[in-house]
Amino acid sequence: MQHYIKRYPVSLIIIATVIYLSFFRPPSTDLDSVPGIDKVVHICMYLGMSGMLWLEFLRAHRKEEKIPFGHAWIGAFLCPVLFSGAIELLQEYCTTYRGGDWLDFAANSTGALLASLIGYFLLSKWVR
Repeated sequence: MQHYIKRYPVSLIIIATVIYLSFFRPPSTDLDSVPGIDKVVHICMYLGMSGMLWLEFLRAHRKEEKIPFGHAWIGAFLCPVLFSGAIELLQEYCTTYRGGDWLDFAANSTGALLASLIGYFLLSKWVR
């Protein structure tokens, strides 16, 4: 466990923040009237989480001759998508003030996919 804490400290903080943001009761603001702002927030949360996972993974493996990109796709794309699905199900069935939404799940997956494409095509070349 300490291995992951040392290699992925910022990612773990972002994951904890996403968990908190997923379950707290948000206050009403003027932004509630903006259509689609919720989906933009979901894309940004998972873009940040998946992007940081890619960045820290590539940083941890930068000295290796061959980076195991299969592990990166599993850890920085598939795991955040499954994580977001679990969060949406928990919101639907374990809270009374939040509801799971398929469009939220799609926005989460979009954010993780965008971060993974950026990580694979841009960050991997930048880290090397």
